[in-house]
Amino acid sequence: MPFAKNLERMGITARVRTVDVAQYEKRMETFDFDMAAAQFPQSLSPGNEQREFFGSAAANQQGSRNVLGIKSPVVDELIEELIKAPDRASIVAHTRALDRVLQYGYYVVPQFHLGAFWVAYWDKYRRPEIAPKYGLGIDTWWVDPKAEQSVEAKKGEITK
Repeated sequence: MPFAKNLERMGITARVRTVDVAQYEKRMETFDFDMAAAQFPQSLSPGNEQREFFGSAAANQQGSRNVLGIKSPVVDELIEELIKAPDRASIVAHTRALDRVLQYGYYVVPQFHLGAFWVAYWDKYRRPEIAPKYGLGIDTWWVDPKAEQSVEAKKGEITK
């Protein structure tokens, strides 16, 4: 609704249609929408999944992840070159080129970005000094037995 309100300030009338989950999924699968919220999660080593997100062939396949409907021979060629990249420097260069072309197409309206994770946790957990670049790495945490005793003692004090 805030997005629609901001569009209205620019002279654009947006109608927000409420649908149930089944209708939403069907509309997304069949590309039956004018605008929708979507995410395009990426790894640090992009590869052939780019075909599914941005490739021309996927634009014609119902249920594909190319919800943007991109059909571009330039994008297709950049994806193929990215997939064939022989080393890390080439992967980075091809990814940046693909990113520039996709940005130039104005396919998306960025909505949000948070440069940190907001997480509350007991102070009985310890984490490795080197954390994953883009994740919490919760599966690498461990319980410090001494700290756990302290937490349990504090919990006991609260319940008295």
